[in-house]
Amino acid sequence: MRGNSLQEAGQTADGLALLIAGPTASGKSALALALAERAGGVVINTDSMQVYRDLRIITARPTPQEEARVPHRLYGHVDAAVNCSAGSWVDDAAAALNEARAQSRLPIFVGGSGLYFKALTRGLSAVPPVPSGIRDSVRARLEQNGVEALHAELARRDPASAERLKPRDRTRVARALEVVEATGRSLTDWHRDGLPPLLPQGAFRALFLAPERDALYARIDARFSAMLEAGALQEVAALAARGLDPLLPAMKAHGVPALIRHLAGEITREEAAEIGRADTRHYAKRQFTWFRHQLPEFEWVAPETARGWADGLFA
Repeated sequence: MRGNSLQEAGQTADGLALLIAGPTASGKSALALALAERAGGVVINTDSMQVYRDLRIITARPTPQEEARVPHRLYGHVDAAVNCSAGSWVDDAAAALNEARAQSRLPIFVGGSGLYFKALTRGLSAVPPVPSGIRDSVRARLEQNGVEALHAELARRDPASAERLKPRDRTRVARALEVVEATGRSLTDWHRDGLPPLLPQGAFRALFLAPERDALYARIDARFSAMLEAGALQEVAALAARGLDPLLPAMKAHGVPALIRHLAGEITREEAAEIGRADTRHYAKRQFTWFRHQLPEFEWVAPETARGWADGLFA
């Protein structure tokens, strides 16, 4: 690590960055905010749902008051009608990183999306954008014929991807078919031709907040109830009124599908809330597993000792 501290590194814009990951509701945003105030940093969103403008409450984005305390980037900057891919996020993250360096600020990337962190530190496949006409055609076939028919079509055109994907995984099957239809190449082929990482090894320190599971699940449950009290249902109602494609990422944010079902009269408010809580708990469990296997360079730290971990960086 160049420089005597993270604060010095940030001020001299030497390329060092701080990465804070962890499961949902683990306290990542509060830690990032405190460190950004201490180090003169900028907080850069690394969560695939918090990019969407329509979903401040249900995705637990920082409040306007928190955003006013230090610079925040890539929060709520994408409309829900847009599919913000990992590639699009990397482009935006590169601009935010360059801005932080130009201002001699410490870049603090914070979030729970493992793929975004992996793209940041390992690089990303060079899949070109899929034309909207092809995407619309594939999704129309998905709605008309069902996911099993699309998986069978994918098996004929891209056997490697079809074998890797679950036959009922609507989003990934559609994505793989879109890519092979648009480019004539499979996703497996594209993944071999990757883009370099924004932050190569040695250019960052990476922390994974790892709370005790039962305490985390209790926080998740309490936070979902607090979201409802803060207006999450009204936020989802406004989103539903737009009539967007249900396959769009924003339409699948944790809690959104269940609350839409409640608004349609299919289930009660409490049933929707319990589905949202359960989905979020399951997601947190997957985050632990994903980071453990995919990004072992992250240092796992209990939330109650995270400030002490940071003190060592600022020494």
